[in-house]
Amino acid sequence: MRGTLQNRCDRIEECYEFMLAYAAQGLRDDHASQSGGQLRELLGRCDEALTGLAELFRQIVEEEQRQPAARYHAFLAVLDRDARDAQAAVQLVLAQLAISSQLIDNLNASIHLRALLTDLFLIDEILRPQDVTTPSPSS
Repeated sequence: MRGTLQNRCDRIEECYEFMLAYAAQGLRDDHASQSGGQLRELLGRCDEALTGLAELFRQIVEEEQRQPAARYHAFLAVLDRDARDAQAAVQLVLAQLAISSQLIDNLNASIHLRALLTDLFLIDEILRPQDVTTPSPSS
């Protein structure tokens, strides 16, 4: 399940990075360039990756019996809300007939998308194997 979560996080981050470049192009719509088609594809993949994201993390938390459970469950509510909010914004952009660089710049600046990305960075760090070393005794 960790691999599935990592794959989803990678798709979301890849989309965000592409959107940064797309926003800088100054395009009036996504039909005028090859990057427009790629943008819609990445937004679609991001949308898919957001579906059930919190549930996937919940399964990992339960499978690994992470403690204290109450802290993880509280964060799961935050992750679920942030993923749903970001997904609503992504879906709204995908519903537009034309996607301009300015529209993508506004999506990039969305507090919903930024909150989600911060959640993902937090999860990545939490799930990273810790290099715990025992301090050596003082002489």
